[in-house]
Formats: sequence, structure tokens, C-alpha cells
Amino acid sequence: MMGSVLLLSQILCLLFFLSHFQPSLSSSNFSSPVQLCPADQSLALLQFKNSFSIMSSFPWWIGYEQPKRVLWREGTDCCSWDGVTCNMKTGHVIGLDLRCSMLYGPLHSNSTLFFLHHLQKLDLSFNDFNGSVISSSFGQLLHLTHLNLSSSNFTGQVPPEISHLSRLASLDLSSSENNFLLMLEPISFNKLAQNLTQLRELYLTEVIMSLVAPSSFMNLSSSLTSLHLQYCGLQGELPGNVFRRSNLQSLDLGGNEELTGSFPPYNLSNALSYVDLSSTRISIHLEPDSISHLKSVEMMFLDDCNFAGSNLGLLGNLTQLRGLGLASIQLGGQIPFSLGKLKQLEYLDLGYNHFIGTMPDDFANNSRLALLDLSGNSFQGHLPLYLENLKQLGHLFLSGNNFTGPILNQFSNLTQLIQLDLSNNRFDGQISSSLGSLEKLNFLDLSSNHFSGKIPNSLFNLTQLTSLHLSDNKFNGQISSSLGNLTQLTLLDLSDNKFNGQISSSSLGNLEKLNYMRLSFNNFSGKILDGLFNLTQLTSLDLSHNRFDGQISSSLGSLEKLEFLDLSFNNFSGKIPNSLFNLTQLYWLDLSNNRLIGLPSQINRLSGLNTLLLSDNQLIGPIPSQISRLLHLSYLDLSHNLLDGTIPSSLFSMPSLWFLFLHNNHFSGRISPFLSNSLHYIDFSHNKLYDQIPPSVFKLENLRALMLSSNDKLTGNISSVICKLKFLEILDLSNNNFSGFIPQCLGNFSDNLSVLNLGVNNFQGTIPSVCSESNSLRYLDFNGNQLKGVIPPSVINCVNLEFLDLGNNMIDDTFPSFLEKLPELEVIILRSNKLHGSLKGPTANDSFSKLKIFDLSNNSLSGPLPIGYFNNFKAMMSVDQEMDYMTARNLSTSNYVYSVTMRWKGSQIEFTKILFALTILDLSCNKFTGKIPESLGKLKSLIQLNLSHNSLIGYIQPSLGNLTNLESLDLSSNMLAGRIPQQLVDLTFLAVLNLSYNQLEGSIPQGKQFSTFEHGSYEGNLRLCGLPLKVKCNNGEGQQPPPSNFEKEDSMFEEGFGWKAVYNGSCQEEGIIFQAGVSCFFFSF
Repeated sequence: MMGSVLLLSQILCLLFFLSHFQPSLSSSNFSSPVQLCPADQSLALLQFKNSFSIMSSFPWWIGYEQPKRVLWREGTDCCSWDGVTCNMKTGHVIGLDLRCSMLYGPLHSNSTLFFLHHLQKLDLSFNDFNGSVISSSFGQLLHLTHLNLSSSNFTGQVPPEISHLSRLASLDLSSSENNFLLMLEPISFNKLAQNLTQLRELYLTEVIMSLVAPSSFMNLSSSLTSLHLQYCGLQGELPGNVFRRSNLQSLDLGGNEELTGSFPPYNLSNALSYVDLSSTRISIHLEPDSISHLKSVEMMFLDDCNFAGSNLGLLGNLTQLRGLGLASIQLGGQIPFSLGKLKQLEYLDLGYNHFIGTMPDDFANNSRLALLDLSGNSFQGHLPLYLENLKQLGHLFLSGNNFTGPILNQFSNLTQLIQLDLSNNRFDGQISSSLGSLEKLNFLDLSSNHFSGKIPNSLFNLTQLTSLHLSDNKFNGQISSSLGNLTQLTLLDLSDNKFNGQISSSSLGNLEKLNYMRLSFNNFSGKILDGLFNLTQLTSLDLSHNRFDGQISSSLGSLEKLEFLDLSFNNFSGKIPNSLFNLTQLYWLDLSNNRLIGLPSQINRLSGLNTLLLSDNQLIGPIPSQISRLLHLSYLDLSHNLLDGTIPSSLFSMPSLWFLFLHNNHFSGRISPFLSNSLHYIDFSHNKLYDQIPPSVFKLENLRALMLSSNDKLTGNISSVICKLKFLEILDLSNNNFSGFIPQCLGNFSDNLSVLNLGVNNFQGTIPSVCSESNSLRYLDFNGNQLKGVIPPSVINCVNLEFLDLGNNMIDDTFPSFLEKLPELEVIILRSNKLHGSLKGPTANDSFSKLKIFDLSNNSLSGPLPIGYFNNFKAMMSVDQEMDYMTARNLSTSNYVYSVTMRWKGSQIEFTKILFALTILDLSCNKFTGKIPESLGKLKSLIQLNLSHNSLIGYIQPSLGNLTNLESLDLSSNMLAGRIPQQLVDLTFLAVLNLSYNQLEGSIPQGKQFSTFEHGSYEGNLRLCGLPLKVKCNNGEGQQPPPSNFEKEDSMFEEGFGWKAVYNGSCQEEGIIFQAGVSCFFFSF
């Protein structure tokens, strides 16, 4: 979008100059000579012509039928040749205009061009001299007054001999292709400024001048009218007097981001008509006096510069303004009404500021506007109806605001509109059919709104459209075959909608110019029709996240220009077609999350491939060794398949490979040595690898993530050499058979480490001091080892820690109350250790405020339940109605997803995703005494509450009936008395209830979930009666209740999960064990 705006601004600027400055070689300056040109000059021109070839594919030459020099013929008068101008009296060639003449080849210093000593005006712009240096021989053409070598692929230093051309009035060495090939040294610039005393126009855009002092600009000719030094890398302070040069009309210093200075508030040049200071650090402070000297200004571009403190309203006095650019300068508030006074305005860019309110009514006065850009502000409300009166608008950009409401007929009269961008707003309703009347429209972006319904057929009348963006809305229905009318489309984005059905050949098959197509995140179904494969100009095709099925058509191989192909998250099956490997231009290939089989060896034919994603398919067999021939491959993901055999050692020699994900397969054997140092991320977890980690892993100095969890047979000690991996962010060696001591250096070897998981191994000794004062640790898991001693106080340094699991060890300590000073903690698991003593309660009101899981089960903790902590568990009090899953925990640069294995009375349940709202409080199997506090009823987001196997007394608090999300409640094996509160019947998610082995009495409540519990939930309470127990109550309450109309509501466990209770009276099998894994990495290339 910014490119389109830049192009338009360049066009406006060109029109401005054509209307104010006579071109160097206008036809009015040169009339056809009567005198024949001398033979030597005719011969020089012919030899010059023949020294170049014709290259018509150069972008500047599009639209030119033939170069001027084609009709130059030997034996004819060269003064009559196109582009040649001669002196009428002498016949000497004095003008040569070969602009856009398709010249291709080097321009040598001995070129016959330099025999034309009488040349006064020379224009070689917009050709391609193939990287030649500008010859010093140009300095021999001493009669030159106009020299234009712009945009012709010259390179190197600007020769100081240019300063010999003392008659020069106009010099143009600029470029417009962002190639920055020319350089101008200070000594050459200073000679130029000193000798070219008649210079009026100097154009050096994109010539590197970073060493030229801005103060030297004051040495330029006093006759200077135009100075264009855009994107020259200028640095330092610009003298304020540059703006006071009496003859200066046009000044362009834009794009020099290190150029400083101030726009003087007074005594400015009255001649200034064009000013561009955009993307500089020049301070602009407009005062009434400065405005009075700028009354002649027609074009002013101050985008992305320091405009602080200026009164924007003063610009309303510049009544000659035709173009005004004020984008990205931190302006705020409402747009001053005075801008509406600028009735000559054709170009207005106020984008990416902080303006608020509705679109100003004063814009209705700007009837000449051809471009209006209000993008990236905070405008709101409906679009004003006066828009239909701005009939000259060709470019309207309103993206990134808060506009609302439907699109009515505001655009019906804007028949000149070429570009319309309404993206990233809150428009809704159906698209107005009036948009179909904008016959000149070639760019339409309505993405990221709330539009709904079907695409109106009138939209398919816009036969000039080249870009159509409708993504991220709520469009539905099938794609009309009329889409095929838009034969000029090069870009089509319909992603993130609710389109459905099959895609017909007639709707897409005619779009033969299409370069980019994205249909992802819809409900398209069926097979991909062959008509799609007529789109041979496609370079990017994204059909991911739909319901396409069947085999991938072999016709896909006809799209030979494809660079990006994403068919992921569909239902494709069968083999990957061999024709796919004809797509030798592919850079990115994503076929993940389908049902594909086989991994063809021909894959090495995709020699330019950077990213290969084949995860979550049904690929079987070994990895073909030919993959290692993909020398440019950076990202390889074959995870979640059925691949087996050993991991080819050749993968570890690939020179460009950064990401290697092979987890969740059936690979076996040893890990081979790593011979390349390129790898950054390694995940071999959930395979059948064995033996030790090869020492070469610890020499991968760029390694960010090493994940080898759940291989079972990986063994050996963890060498302290691992601490040489200074950039390591994720280390997961969990669920293996590693042994020995945990290296002490893990606590301070990397400030980048965010995940450290060594759980379920055979490590022994004490817990190392893992948290240095400067650390990024967010996830720490040493669960399931043989660690002894105390929890090191250095954990308090882990101020970013979210997850702490030290359970199932032999830690002999009191509860580490210092953990309450870690503000981000969400999970604490210290179960099955030797913790003792009482919980004293918090020292601050915000302690543990984010805690969601608190598991201290199977220890020897005593004293009353920690009421003070319960009152601080704010996250357990907040009920998340949307129940967002923790499927993307952004730990460090990756998505490291928590998974959890929960053991409940002998039954183990493993979750591959965790509810963000999942909250667990487990204090079971300790020695807690006293009553259950009423404040527990405030923890309304609790999913599981387990206080079993303690010495609690008193009644079951009726306030527990407030825990409406509870799915498991275990108060068994205590000394609780009294009746079961009737309020518990309202716990409609309750799947497990265990109140056994207490001293409860009276009738068991009936109805709703309580009708589903069996006798084991209540056994061991000798004074309880009623169903499901066989003991009848004296008042008949134990009789079978009438059938319930209650329908069991959904719970988080319906997604393949469930609770099962096995009552054996043991504490050893209760509690929860957390595991962690990686779901996927997301990167942009």
C-alpha cells in the first residue's frame, strides 16, 4: 500500500515539475537544422549506437514501441535523426536525447560519444549501462549545460572531472530503483560546488553521500533553484540558511534518517514551492511568520519527521497547496477545520497519526482531492455522505481506523477511483452493490472488517481490478463463477471467511494473470479442480485450513512458477504426486495436517526449497537420504508421522538447516554426530532413540532449543559442556533415563533460557541454583527424579517464572514461602516430597495472585489450611467464560505448550492441551487439621479440589456449592461430620465425588449429578443413608427418586477425556504430574 502511495506521490511530483520547470531537452529548445551535420560526428553517433544492444525487457521501456536510434542510418543527415539536435548554422551536434532508448551494455571511456565536443545537452537517462562507472571523459564535454545520467545503472564513484563542466545548469545523477550504486565523496562534491557556478538544478537522489557535510550545501551556486538529495544517507546538521536561499524553489531531502537540524521559523525563501523533509530528523516548528513566507508552496511533504510543537491549523493559510504529506508524525486530536480551506489540495496524507473523531465535514470543500490517506488513526463513526462529492478522488485509503456501519452509496459517484482501501475497520453488513460502478478500480481492500453475506455480483463488473482483498470477514456461500470476469487480477485474497462448497473451474480458470491467491481458513470442500492449474503465473498459492479432499492432482506440477504452496490442514490423502517436484522454484512447501502417505525420494529436485513442512500426516518408512541435498533448506518438520529407522546422519551436515523437527515418530538408534553448525532448533522428542547425547551437540553454538524428551532409553550424564550453549532458550530432556548430577552451571550459563525441563529422569543430588540474577526462566520442571535437600532460595531471582514443578523427589524442607514474591507464577507442584511444617500465609496481598494450580499433596505438611493464601488466589476466583485453551504459551521465541498427566485414584489421564481456566487445588495426603474455611467457596474457577487424607474436622461448607466449574471434589479420609450440603447438588459439572471415610450423617442429596455417583463416593460414613447406599433412611428419603430431566452438561473432559475413580484408600497414587512439549514453531520468511 505504501508503495502505491509513493508511486502516486512521484507522479504528482513529476506533474509539478513538468508544469514549473522546462525539461532539459524540450522540443522548443531544438529545431531541425538546415546545415548537414559533419561526417565525423555522424560516424561517432553510429559507432556509439552500434556499441550497445537492445534490451526491451527493462521496466522503464514498457510502453515504448522502439528506441530512437533504430532509424539512424548511414548516409543520412544525422541532424534529422530522432533524439539528435544540431546547431542550425554549423551543423554541430549540440543535443542528444536518448532517454528510454533501450541502450544496454557498458559505456567505456573511449566511447565515440566523447568525440561530440560541441554537446550542450545530453540525456542518457533510463537506460542500462550494465554497472559501468561514470567515465571521467564526461569532463571533456566542456560545453555541456544539461547532463542527465539518471536511472541508467551506473556504479562507483562520481568522477571529480564532472566539476570541469563549469557551464552546467542542470545535473541529474539520481536513481529511482533503490539500488544506491553511485557514491559521491566530499572532495568531489566540494569541487562540484566550487566550480559549477551556473548550476540551477542538482538531482542526486539515492547517490550515497554519507560523508558529505550538510554545511557544504551552502557553497552551491547562488542560482540554485532545485536541490534533490533524497535517500542519500546524509548525516549531521543541516544549516537553517539552506531554507533561506533566495532562488531556491524545490528542496527534497527526504529519506535521510540521520539528517538533523531545524526548519527556521522566519526569513524563509519566498520562492519555495516544493519542500520534502520526510523521514528525516529535522525539527519542524511552524510559526505565523514562517507561514507568511511559504505562500508559494504547492507541495509540502513532512511525513515521519519531528513536527512536535507546530500548530497544524496554520497550514490552512497555505492556500496554494496542492500536495500535503503529514503521515507518521504523532499528530493527535481532531483535524483542524482550517485544512478544509485548502481548495487547491489534490494530495493529502495524514496517515498513521493519532487523530480521533469522525471524518471532518470540512473535507467536503476539498473537491479537487485526487488522493486522501487517513490510514492508521482512530477515526470512528460512519463514512460521511459527502464522499460522493469528491469526484476527483482516485486513491482513498482509510484502513486501520474504527469506522463502523454498512457501506452505502458513498462511492457511487467516485468514477475516477483507482485504489480503495477500507481494511482493518469495523464495517459490517453486506457489500454495497454500488461498488460495482467504479469501473477504473484496480485495487480494492476490504479485509479485516465484519462484512457478511455473499459477494455481490456487481463486484465482478470491476474488470480492471488487479488486487482484491476480502480476507478476515464473515462472507459466506459459494464463489460465483462470475469471479472469472476479473481477468486482470494478479492478487486474490479470500482467506479467513466462511466460504464453502467446491471451487468451479469457471470461477478461477480464467484468471490467467493471477500471481498470488490465498483461500485459506474457509470451508471449501471437494477436490481441487483442474481449472485451477491453468493459472500458470501463480507464484503463491494458499489453500490451507479448508476441507479439500482426495488426492493432490498431478496437474499441480504445471504451476512451474510457484514459490509458495500451502495445502496444510485439509483432508488430502494418497501419495504426494511426483509432478510436484517439477516446481523447482518452490521456496516454501507446507502439506502438513493431511492424510498423505509416502515421502518420495525425488524431493531433492526442489533445489531452492527453504521450508518443508510435512508434519501430521501418515508418512511411513525411513527419511530418504536425498533430502540432505536440499542445500538451501532452513526449516524441516516431519513430526507426528509414522517414520521409522535411524535419523540419517546426512541431515546433520546440511549447511543451511536451522529448524529440525522429527518428534512423535518411531525413529530408533543412536543420534549421529552433528557436522554442521547451522542448527538452531532440534526436536527429536517422542521417539525410540537410545544411548548418550553425542558431544557434538554441545558444539552447536547457535542452538536455541534442544528437545529430546520421551525417548525412554537416552542415558548418561549431562556434561557441564552444555553450558557453552550461550543462546539456548529451551532445554527439554524429560522422560528419559539420564542420571548423575544436574550441572550447577545451568543456573547462570544463559540469560536467554526460558524453559528448563529435566523431569522424570534419574538425576540425584541437590537442586542447583538455577536462577541467576539476570535470567529469562519461565518454565522449570525437575519432577520425578531423586533430588534431595532444600529448594534453593535463588529461585526468588526467577521473576518471570510461570511454571514450577519439583514434585516426586525427596526434598526435605518447609514450604518455600519466598515463592510468593514471584509475580508471574501460575503453577506450583511440590507433591510427593518430604515437605513439613505449617503454611504461615502470605506477607503481601498480591502474593500468588496469578496461581491456577497449587499441588502440595503427598507431603507431611501440618497445621490449619492456609486461609491467607486462599484469599490471595485471585486467578482461581475469576471464571473465564470462554474457557480459552493454553495451546500457545509464548515462551521465548517459540510456542511451548503445556500438557498434563493427571493421576486420580489409580487412573491416569493425559491432556494434550490445558484450559487457561483449568485450576486445581490439591493439598491431599498431608497432616492438615482444623476446619474447611468458608473462603474456599470464593475460588469459583476451580476444576479440581482435593483435601483428602488429612485430619480435617467440622462440616462441609455449603459455600462449596459456589464452585460451579468443579469437576472433581475429594474430601475423603478426614473426620468431617454433619450432613452433606444440599448446595452441592447444583455442581452440574461434577464428574467425581469422593466423601468416603468421614463421619457424615443423614440422607444423601438426590438429583442432577448426584444421581450418577455410586456407593463408593460415600462408603465409610456409617451414619449416611439413602441411595446409592443400601441403608435406607427412617423417613423414606433413601427411596429411589423419580427420573431426572437433567441433561448432563458438557465439560472439558468430553474431548476424549474422562474421570474414573478407583477407591483403594492410598495416597501414593493421587495428585498430578505435568509434562511439557512443543506443538509448533511459527516463523516468517
